Amino acid sequence: MDISLFDYELDKDLIAQFPCSPRDSSRLLSCLDNIPKDFNFNKLPEILNSGDVLVINNTKVIPSRLFGKRDNVNIEVTLHLKVKRNQWRAFVKPGKKCRVNDELVFKDRLKAIVIEKFIEGDLLLEFNKDEKDLLRAVNNQGVMPLPPYIKREYHLVDDKSDYQTIFASNEGAVAAPTAGLHFTDKLIYKLEKKGIIIAPVTLHVGAGTFLPVKVENVLNHKMHEEWGSLDLNASEIINNAIVNKKRIIALGTTSLRILETIAMKNNGKIIPWSGLTNLFITPGFKFNIVDLLITNFHLPKSTLLMLVSAFYGRENLFNAYDYAIKKKYRFFSYGDSCIFPKKLGQ
Repeated sequence: MDISLFDYELDKDLIAQFPCSPRDSSRLLSCLDNIPKDFNFNKLPEILNSGDVLVINNTKVIPSRLFGKRDNVNIEVTLHLKVKRNQWRAFVKPGKKCRVNDELVFKDRLKAIVIEKFIEGDLLLEFNKDEKDLLRAVNNQGVMPLPPYIKREYHLVDDKSDYQTIFASNEGAVAAPTAGLHFTDKLIYKLEKKGIIIAPVTLHVGAGTFLPVKVENVLNHKMHEEWGSLDLNASEIINNAIVNKKRIIALGTTSLRILETIAMKNNGKIIPWSGLTNLFITPGFKFNIVDLLITNFHLPKSTLLMLVSAFYGRENLFNAYDYAIKKKYRFFSYGDSCIFPKKLGQ
């Protein structure tokens, strides 16, 4: 499966640098009948049906980009996966010259020792603070890990709130589940009034979500691991909807990956679960749970674009992207969104 199958050209002017205000004034491309239709996101209740279950990701982004020194060298550290209470895997710039046992020094007496170097290019760091104090230090001095295609200065106050969904309650992500950025309290009220049921899952999105696929054959790509969970109440909501033939709508690729991970591990069934997932979804994957997907527009050659291609069909997806480009939709994290049905035959 050649990487070129998932490439497309995009004018850089269509890459959103700031979110819409209010959030639900962003645009929504609906492809529910395979004919693109333009909506504002605040019209979502009109598109969905009473009894639909909207599965949201309640992860909370931590400001995981830290700046410090290794000896006299300035370094930038991006945490991406908690291993233990005070141990994180992290990307470090510059990182090639880092050695095991090197000490990294940050503000306010925060320090880390390099424990291990991985072939993927990241490092295992052990900090000198326990879990609560470490999170406090990160929140005090860290910067929100905006993706590299946002080419502007950090807005420290605004980005800390803008790059966080209204569902955020469970700290641990180092990238936002961006499909959730379009929601407001007012929109949630309208959805619940319509009879749409909201079920939370957690997937702590890792910085690896931005890593490019560097292999020609995408099936040789190694997916990064992310921690996720689903509790008993949410599993009962989802199972009840399935029994009653109601639609399961994944808000974002992160929610979809958790649901399909759990189903794969449990013979197509949803049960309470927590653990790590590195599920890599490409065309040919059999979806067991999700009927509709709400998601932002994704980067060329990205694992997320491959996932949506598997769900909606590659040709269908690229037709929708062509339409969106012509209509000047805003792309990527702070951009607009689309809603897709699972392709026929799934």
